[in-house]
Amino acid sequence: MKLIFATNNQNKVREIKSALPSDFTVVSLIEAGINIDIPEPHDTLQENAAEKARTIYSLTSISCFSEDTGLEVYALNNEPGVRSARYAGEGKSFEKNIEKLLIKLNGLPDRRARFRTMICLILDGKELFFEGICEGVITETRLGEGGFGYDPLFKPVGSDKTFGQMNMGEKNRFSHRKKAADLLVTFLNQADINKEY
Repeated sequence: MKLIFATNNQNKVREIKSALPSDFTVVSLIEAGINIDIPEPHDTLQENAAEKARTIYSLTSISCFSEDTGLEVYALNNEPGVRSARYAGEGKSFEKNIEKLLIKLNGLPDRRARFRTMICLILDGKELFFEGICEGVITETRLGEGGFGYDPLFKPVGSDKTFGQMNMGEKNRFSHRKKAADLLVTFLNQADINKEY
């Protein structure tokens, strides 16, 4: 099965491709020859994911999916949430985002957080949503050089490493994006068998 992944973020493309079985072909926007930056104007991850998928489906009429992911820190009233990529401003600088998050958490005892991914699939014109959640804590300093975004600060429950210290295989054992992708794959496998979706 071939699906367009409605994102320009090559880190997300790499993670999704590693999470899906080999019989699924994921085509990024670049690979599909689509050079647009889709806005994320909404207040929820689900609405932003839907916006991206609808935009690409309207352009191509090809089944596609998109995702939006947010880091939700409980002591900060679930900030940065839907603004995760732009937490420190529209420039999407994760160095500045990390710096802002560490400053806001300074001195707070509760460092619990979660990553939450919403995938929107448009299959033959019908929209479906899949959610993946990973609980964890925010470390006091950056640990590791791997991953992207807030990964060097996020230590998932059940691990002594941050995402930034993990390779892709290790991260996929915990990953919010992998959990959402697994639900997507399960649905697509069943839909392919039943042809009812």
